[in-house]
Parts: sequence; structure tokens; C-alpha cells
Amino acid sequence: MSMIKNQIQAINDKGDKALSVFLTSGFPNKINFTELALNVFNAGADILEIGIPFSDPIADGAVIQKSSQLALKNGINISATFEYVKEIRKSSAKPILLMGYANPVLAYGIERFAEDSYNSGVNGLIIPDVPVDEQKVFCKNYFNKLDIISLIAPTTPVNRIKMIDEESSGFVYCVSVNGITGKNSDKEINESYLRTIKNTITKNKTLIGFGISSPEDAKKVLPYCDGIIVGSAIIKSLLKEKSPYRETLNLVRELKDSLINCN
Repeated sequence: MSMIKNQIQAINDKGDKALSVFLTSGFPNKINFTELALNVFNAGADILEIGIPFSDPIADGAVIQKSSQLALKNGINISATFEYVKEIRKSSAKPILLMGYANPVLAYGIERFAEDSYNSGVNGLIIPDVPVDEQKVFCKNYFNKLDIISLIAPTTPVNRIKMIDEESSGFVYCVSVNGITGKNSDKEINESYLRTIKNTITKNKTLIGFGISSPEDAKKVLPYCDGIIVGSAIIKSLLKEKSPYRETLNLVRELKDSLINCN
């Protein structure tokens, strides 16, 4: 069983749900990013998803795109991201995921990227523009020490959900609505889709993300999943304040509080 799945299972066994928080690498301040990441863990995040800045993302909404552009402007790249992971690892053993796109990974070198990911302390990868059908070709067995997390959406057919569940490890990333990150606030939750998730995914844990920005949003999906992923709301909060990011850390605490004793 994967380290990530073990972590989520241990949280679920206590009657709680897991909280995965997304941060863009090196954002908002490349000097104190490691400190921010550790404070996010201490505020209640169970998993940290670090986004590798990229100029042309396909899954990220305007808020995360802006953070990515600012990080790129500040010189943040894959190598810098690995250095952050190494620093975070000195103080935390909680799961760390990298979220990035195929082009930067290819430019860095797939084998080198896999090796440096593992050696820096990364536990899993999310590469949303590499569909599950192509992962074996893309990964070429270089990533067998890491969990490869795939995404499903409300438009994903049941037979494909089953295939993604079989091929993935760690957890399945369940996109709450059709669209990009940060787009759920004014949309009704599709309960039929959520029931399909709960009934179809049996091998992996399920975390629901895209547009979950508050404890109220979280509570709508908690009966159907093992945890939630929050990204745009965190980045939006970070855009509004400076270190020590008190409001952002309070949001993390509030989100985690909403996931306690909810099984």
C-alpha cells in the first residue's frame, strides 16, 4: 500500500477526512516558501500538493495561473521546486505531491525527473495532460517508486473510472465539476456523479477538488469521498496578504476543522 493511501486511511480510521492543500512552488515569496509550506502542514493540511509553475496550464483557473506567472517571473522552476521539497522534508514526513505538466517534465528529462522527485522526498505526481492510457508510455517505468494520481470528472464514463481506479495509486483525484480550478462556487454539486464515485472506486482513496473554497463547500461532498483538495481559495488568500499569512493559515485550520468527526 502506498504511503499516501496509508496516510489517508489512518485519517479515515479516526473518523476524519483528509485535507490536501495546493501551493504554487515559490509563491508568493520564494524566500519563505518552505516556511509557508510547513506552516500549512502545521495548520492542518494532511497532504501538500506543490504546483510546478508553467506558462500554459490546461487545468488551472485564473487565480492559479496568476500565481504561476509570478513564480516564473521570480525564477522558480523544477530544480528550485526539488530544493523546496528537500527543505520541507527536514521537518515533515507528511505526503508531498508534485503537480505539473508534460512539457516541462519532458524538457527536464523523464528519467531524471523521476529520480530527482524520489530522491528529494516526493511521494506522488499529478500530470493532468497525460491521460491514463498514455501514462505507461510516458512514464516508461521510471516512476514505479512514486504514486501516479489520475483525474476523473463528471463526464468520465463508469468503465473509464474503473480503469483509472485500477491504473492509479495513492488516490483518485475527483474533479467536482466540468471546467478548470476555482469554478465550483456557483454550481450545484452533481450528487449522481458523487454517488458514482463512491460506488465505483474501490481500489484507491478518493479526494474531491476544483472549486472547494470553504467548510460549507466541503460538507456538501464529504459523504462521498475520503478527503478534499483545496487550491484556488488558498492561492487567492495568499494574493491578498503578506507573511506571516495569518488569514490563509486560518482558512486551512477552518477547512481541517470541518473534516473532523464527519464519517
